[in-house]
Amino acid sequence: MSNGMRGTGGGQPGGTGSAVVPQGARVRWSDPLWWTVGNWAGRLLCLGAGQSARIAVFGVSEAGAADLARALAAPDLGAAVRGWPGAFGVVRAVDGRVEVLADAIGTVPVYWTRTATGVVWSTHARALAALAGDGPDPAWLGAYLRDQRVPAARSAFAHVHRVPPGHRLVLTVRGAGVSPWWSAPAPGPYMGAVARLRTALTGAVRVRTGAGEPVSTDLAGMDSTTLTVLAERYGPVTGITAHPRGVTAGGDMDFARTLTLPQLTRRTFELTDRHLPFAEAELPATDQPPLSAHLWAMFSAQLAAGLPVHLTGDGGDHLFQPAPTHLADLVAHGRLLRAARDAGQWARLRRISPVPLLRDAFARDVAALAASGAGATAPWLTPGTACHRDPVDRNAAAALTDSLRAAARRAQADTELAASAGVELHNPYHDAAVLDAVLTARSWERVSSTRYKPLLVDAFGDLLPARHRARTTKGTFETSFHTGVRARLPHLLDHCDGHLAALGLIRPERLRAALHRAALGARTPWRALLAVYGAEIWLRAVGNAPAPTWTVLTPARRTP
Repeated sequence: MSNGMRGTGGGQPGGTGSAVVPQGARVRWSDPLWWTVGNWAGRLLCLGAGQSARIAVFGVSEAGAADLARALAAPDLGAAVRGWPGAFGVVRAVDGRVEVLADAIGTVPVYWTRTATGVVWSTHARALAALAGDGPDPAWLGAYLRDQRVPAARSAFAHVHRVPPGHRLVLTVRGAGVSPWWSAPAPGPYMGAVARLRTALTGAVRVRTGAGEPVSTDLAGMDSTTLTVLAERYGPVTGITAHPRGVTAGGDMDFARTLTLPQLTRRTFELTDRHLPFAEAELPATDQPPLSAHLWAMFSAQLAAGLPVHLTGDGGDHLFQPAPTHLADLVAHGRLLRAARDAGQWARLRRISPVPLLRDAFARDVAALAASGAGATAPWLTPGTACHRDPVDRNAAAALTDSLRAAARRAQADTELAASAGVELHNPYHDAAVLDAVLTARSWERVSSTRYKPLLVDAFGDLLPARHRARTTKGTFETSFHTGVRARLPHLLDHCDGHLAALGLIRPERLRAALHRAALGARTPWRALLAVYGAEIWLRAVGNAPAPTWTVLTPARRTP
């Protein structure tokens, strides 16, 4: 861990061997060992203790002394903390048993590995990989290149395991075990879900801005605009709207101008050639390929234009504009006419045939519906590239949860990038309480072919300008992607014969052909292309970065 990164971790109780901690760690508990690295000031760390028991909440939360006391004594730790606003993990040590909860979405990840002296866990996979002496996992990379929703229990590093979202890691003197603590809530009346969403998302913003400190937001689409309105209730907000050079009207620019709030300062961010996708920029090492690897030049400059605490609307599309997985639920509930109508409207908007959608709906093939519109497998991937997915239950709630967790996992690497630039990046839509609220609405009530993000509008429409409530589209910068490929084509072609090719995961000649077509403006499978680019430069960043270092604890340091 470096570049001011914040992290925490610990080990098994009753260890008899030499205990190790990352360089610069602060030991908080000695047995069981628990440590922190970096700045955990204020709301980011809450501690509690009782007779022979201790608890810590790490991440963003509003946990007070009474909350911690209840959670410390609760027979079911997961049930005790469920519903708290924020994104956080929990570690509780009681009578020689350590329980570490990973949040339900994966916004605060928990990893673990086995060492000669026992199990060690941490919020950073790269740190554990350095301890275990392992590097990136080719099988994980293969799965990532084919489908970024990679297996939940694996990290991007060999022999470093991930506690799946909504699961607990239990450590005793005998070893380690992983089991679920979260399950999707049962749906109820629609207006109840609307009210619950309003409460949950308001809490998600409040916990990050409640102290009144100034924050910045991306003032663009409906998701980020809603966060801006909520954040302004608690303090000053700087709303940043990106726009191409010379474009001062239309799209997000016009929508941003319609929002007027007493504590809102609007700021524009002009995109120049220096900010084009694939612009060369040094990428810090992270726990997995970042979502914004291809946009790091723009992303880092935009972060610099904002404030030290920045809120993004990432995750809103996954929650409120999902793939048509609700068609399977409609068929299962006998709502065949609605299923046929929705399939036709969804297909018409995307200029595809509704027949495959209806076939998948009647087969209740939720995985196929979730992949609708994703396109075929990229031709540059080798036949042997691994693609082992976790199974998705045959309902839309599981598909929505899976989609949001995948988004949060990719966005976590962006959070690491932002931290390296001195910015605390937050994604309130990735909070478990927000997902719980959304899932309490039936799947076919959450979506509409005639209304844009109906659940979000029904929950917050009274706070948004009329123009935002009537919005039906969002801005796109696809043209800049083609321009970026043309401008950086030699640089991109050099990547074709890099680490991924050496691992046998891609066919360089086919990737080069795809890049040439993209430079000419041809239709391009961007998701797959961005995945291979991000994975390649991530491998380079990890290879070039100094490995995190660990140190053996002296007897004096074992006592906090």
